[in-house]
Amino acid sequence: MKPQIIKNIIAIVFLTTFAISLHADVLDEVLDEGVLHVGVSVYEPWVMKNKDGELYGYEIQVAQQLAKDLGVEVKYKVVEWEDLIPALKDNDIDIIISGMAITPKRALHVNFSEPYGHSGVSVAANIEKTKDINSLQELNSPKVTLGVVSKSVSEPVANKVFANANIKSFTKSEDAVDALLNNEIHALIEASPVPKFLTLEHPSKVDVPLNKPLLSYKAGMAVHKGEQEFLNYINAWITARDAEGWLPAKHKYWFDSLGWKNE
Repeated sequence: MKPQIIKNIIAIVFLTTFAISLHADVLDEVLDEGVLHVGVSVYEPWVMKNKDGELYGYEIQVAQQLAKDLGVEVKYKVVEWEDLIPALKDNDIDIIISGMAITPKRALHVNFSEPYGHSGVSVAANIEKTKDINSLQELNSPKVTLGVVSKSVSEPVANKVFANANIKSFTKSEDAVDALLNNEIHALIEASPVPKFLTLEHPSKVDVPLNKPLLSYKAGMAVHKGEQEFLNYINAWITARDAEGWLPAKHKYWFDSLGWKNE
């Protein structure tokens, strides 16, 4: 074999090994530092703030338990929904744990874990503004204004199903909910269980006209591309916590009841 060919092979092996090493030590860094940096976005009931301004919700319990099992503490970075993936790419966080739907488009930018939660996209209708609307098809009209959270899984669903309606995007979920309650929009296209919770909290103002969601999806944690060791641990953790019933029990508490509202 010619010397130049050997040099090229050695160079390729070195560069490959170096590239892998850049992405293989995030788990080691978390363990060495003793801190897991988690990116979240406020989105009921995944992540919320209680009366004292402290974070709580399904994702917070999940992140706390994951950090505890790793033997480290957890620190949160709260950002707007559309800034979660950029925060991960900028190394501001180690992982996204924020009810993020697993989609092929997002998988081009992050590595997703196995599903650890599930949800769907439903319609929460303002009773007063939709009193003369009798079908889902009638919402698909230029005279109708529908609210969505920008860059959420609900946005493309709304644009596809209600292509003729006026779609108004909101940066924050709470702003979209306020618009619905204040009669600014006819309906809110939002991830479950928000529509169901709104009907329970505001039965005279909000109704859910559909028995089934417009779309169902699985939620996954997200890490940097190439972080296979970290991803392997997370997947093992999800598998173990799901098998023992811990994850299903927590999901049921946060998504099938309003007991946590007292906080």
